Amino acid sequence: FRTDSLFDRIARAVCRAGTLPRKELHEAWETARRIRRHFRGGRVVDLACGHGLMAHIMLLLDNSSPEALAVDTDIPPNAGVLSESILASWPRLESRVLYKNENLSNIEVNPNDLVVSVHACGSITDQVLERAVKAGARVAVLPCCHDAKQCDTLGLEAWMDVSLAIDTARVLYLRQNGYRTLTKTIPFDITPKNRLLMGEPLS
Repeated sequence: FRTDSLFDRIARAVCRAGTLPRKELHEAWETARRIRRHFRGGRVVDLACGHGLMAHIMLLLDNSSPEALAVDTDIPPNAGVLSESILASWPRLESRVLYKNENLSNIEVNPNDLVVSVHACGSITDQVLERAVKAGARVAVLPCCHDAKQCDTLGLEAWMDVSLAIDTARVLYLRQNGYRTLTKTIPFDITPKNRLLMGEPLS
């Protein structure tokens, strides 16, 4: 990561922290880039955030977002190390990324928020979508760990892969709740769980 590009600078900060695998860096970067091409501004609410890298990258890609809330039921003890390493390179993020150890259902989401989640396992992705829909907020998820026992397949598993059936059901859920949906993928060589679903209220 030798250049002065934004990605390489972020990558160097992540390497200095030494808190997460390289794969998560690429997942968060590729996902955030695609989201920011369509959704600008608003408080970022990163649900099932893990170390909170996504929250930081979203602010770096769009400084018009005032702050980011990084929420997980079990935030890793060394998440602060990652945050401090990034803030050392971008002091403007100071006090703009807030970590919260909390159940997702207890988080208040506002209509102007941008709710994001990268690889929230199984039905947690559905909880993220539900929180966004309840508030009428924009949302973007990169699902993983698809579980037919917990997630709706629309009865389509005889026609298509179970994971695709579940993600199709999620698209339908957003549309039935008055959302315009947009589907993208991040590179398969970064992760095979690469389907990105974005939605925003029609009105």
